[in-house]
Amino acid sequence: MASVILRAFSATVLTMGIASGALAQVSTNRVAAETDWSVFVEEASGDTPKECWGVSAPKETVNTKDGKATSVRRGDILLFVTYRPGGQGEVSFNGGYPFAGGSTVGLDIGGTKFDLFSDGEWAWAGSKDDDAKIIAAMRAGSSAVLTARSARGTQTADTFSLSGISAALDEAAKRCAG
Repeated sequence: MASVILRAFSATVLTMGIASGALAQVSTNRVAAETDWSVFVEEASGDTPKECWGVSAPKETVNTKDGKATSVRRGDILLFVTYRPGGQGEVSFNGGYPFAGGSTVGLDIGGTKFDLFSDGEWAWAGSKDDDAKIIAAMRAGSSAVLTARSARGTQTADTFSLSGISAALDEAAKRCAG
């Protein structure tokens, strides 16, 4: 739980649009920036293992209700790939609002589509195999579009640039190797 809070804090700083120099002063665990992706490391603490992750905020967000564009208040909207020592990357998404109960989040990378399961404001790939397929598609793609429905019925579409993702994920994986 602490690592989720730390990731959310570091990502909040990222989404605030703070310049990289100021970001380094606010968040001490950002270790790299690769175009549209940043890399963070959280060292092991107590029962929590070391975690390394690449994260990005969307380049475009569209919110609609009943087919019409609408203005809504959302929290941090972030796409993550997280590594732990000895493990492979895990894909997760924070939509900035509670997803509709029992709904999935659609992920489209260059026409290759995936479904993420949701719980609260978070969504994840369903298996390690799905994580591997999504990460491979992300490395080969130029953008990822995540579509979801909020508990209030708002449809959202968040478009993330994948520019820099390969370098960011290589850095995150290297820092959590072993």
